[in-house]
Amino acid sequence: MKRLEATNDFVIKFANVNGSGSASANELFAKAILRMGVPVSPRNIFPSNIQGLPTWYEARVSEQGWLGRRGGIDMMVAMNPQTWAQDLAEVEPGGYLFHDSTRPLTPAEMRDDIHFIGMPLTAICNATYDDARQRQLFKNILYVGALSVLMDIDPAEIERLFGEQYKGKEKLLGANVRALHLGREFAQEHLQPIGLKVRRSQAVGDKIFVDGNSAAALGCVYGGATVAAWYPITPSSSVAEAFQKYCQKLRVDPATGEHRYAIVQAEDEIASIGMVVGAGWNGARAFTATSGPGVSLMTEFIGLAYFAEIPVTIIDVQRGGPSTGMPTRTQQADILACAYASHGDTKHVLLFPQDPTECFEHAAAALDLADRLQTPVFLMTDLDIGMNQRLCQPFQWDDSRAYDRGKVMSAEELEAGRDFGRYKDVDGDGIPWRTLPGTHRSKGAYFTRGTTRDPYARYSEAGPDYLYNVQRLLKKFATAATLVPQPVLAPAAQKTRLGVLYFGSTSPAMAEALTVLAADGIHIDAMRLRAFPFPASVADFIAMHDAVFVVEQNRDAQMRSLLVNELEIDPMRLPSVLHYDGTPITARFITQAITKAVHAMVVQPLAAE
Repeated sequence: MKRLEATNDFVIKFANVNGSGSASANELFAKAILRMGVPVSPRNIFPSNIQGLPTWYEARVSEQGWLGRRGGIDMMVAMNPQTWAQDLAEVEPGGYLFHDSTRPLTPAEMRDDIHFIGMPLTAICNATYDDARQRQLFKNILYVGALSVLMDIDPAEIERLFGEQYKGKEKLLGANVRALHLGREFAQEHLQPIGLKVRRSQAVGDKIFVDGNSAAALGCVYGGATVAAWYPITPSSSVAEAFQKYCQKLRVDPATGEHRYAIVQAEDEIASIGMVVGAGWNGARAFTATSGPGVSLMTEFIGLAYFAEIPVTIIDVQRGGPSTGMPTRTQQADILACAYASHGDTKHVLLFPQDPTECFEHAAAALDLADRLQTPVFLMTDLDIGMNQRLCQPFQWDDSRAYDRGKVMSAEELEAGRDFGRYKDVDGDGIPWRTLPGTHRSKGAYFTRGTTRDPYARYSEAGPDYLYNVQRLLKKFATAATLVPQPVLAPAAQKTRLGVLYFGSTSPAMAEALTVLAADGIHIDAMRLRAFPFPASVADFIAMHDAVFVVEQNRDAQMRSLLVNELEIDPMRLPSVLHYDGTPITARFITQAITKAVHAMVVQPLAAE
């Protein structure tokens, strides 16, 4: 039987039971490889209940630096009998399955084209530990120890991680180190070497390992946010929690102890967006973090902020849907809901970060854009980016950077007699001037309303006044297209009539897929979308190609629909590549889908009669 052989280039997956303590052990495994200088991209696939259901942890090890899911599993650590058949089927031929051999396997539970590695974990733990909880927890550390021997992972790196995790808790530190070496000793004495190895490298460089939710929260701090109102919802809750942690460190006056921020956990999503709209109207930089169901509840307030022109930043960490859907699975399925959120004629700015670094950058940019444009701005991440740690470029910030507060009229300008029409376009960009409460004792006041008004904010249901407002809002939206983060173009190595558009969390898998496709002779120009409204370069890119694939993670091709609707593109020129099972898209899926589509585009000659 063949045996998979690879060094610093493999995929390993852990199949566990939620609540068993496996998550920290699996993360320990991934971080040890990272400490050896080899890039790792882990993804935690967990259920939405507290404990008892299956959970998986997949780690892509790639010295080349590929961070997307590849597709296929080279080694399965199968610790959950309930998912055995599913886990067994995922292993590549010639791959490996590590299992607890306390109970022998039956022939029906095996495959003849993969290698089984048995270790009596339960028996070892029962003989070593009296406490039931310790038996469960240390079983995870035992298999990490065994894997470190099988794959040549330096145990010193694992011990250093233990030291950081249990600093000041010597009893826990010692117990974990003992369990690690207990697993190593068994593997050294009883297990045969395998073909998957880790070798020290220098491929990580200065990259950092962080999740997108934490990055977005830090971006809000650096971007000047002082108010956050939120209601807990998976997978966005850790955005507000991280924002509070960073504010406690960075937004407390060291001399007085005064907190220069306000964070409110509201009674529901409607209250949270209402608070953020109120704070934005009052001049504070404010945001909320939520997911699809929360956006649905917020839509009336979002419409108010759009029409009353109040800066609001909304971080939407997307998940599977509709309804409650799959709270702990990932999708890019809120695009249309957010682009046109609320009733009537509304269009909102959307930003699409590809990784935690851009979560940091785009969060700060969203706060600037919301002020500059006086409108809601959505930061569209998803569970894959938000909750999984990703290797990415270090965050950078220019301390001389000034916040863009947009068109805010000062007391001096009002005192000098400058004309103030709250909803009047005086600069030709569709963006009116505003004042903040208390700017002047008698001038610059206006009535904020969700109903129609004339350019001076006076109530009016006259058709011309309404037309003026909504057409000006369209002009402002066109201005937004010049201000948002611009697309990133990656031309193919040779001239091609094919293009591909992608965005957000599809980016890591897309980068690898483009390389594989090129090696197979399929050359594609690529453009990564970073924002809506679409800059003019997007329409130009589509016009330059006969067919442009749109890769996205939802059932209904929502980004494609947005492109067709907004740019009036012939839908036939935009073939879709859709992935929506709740797991992050893989390079293999993209490669196979595009290859199949390209081959189908070849016109076959008619058969001779």
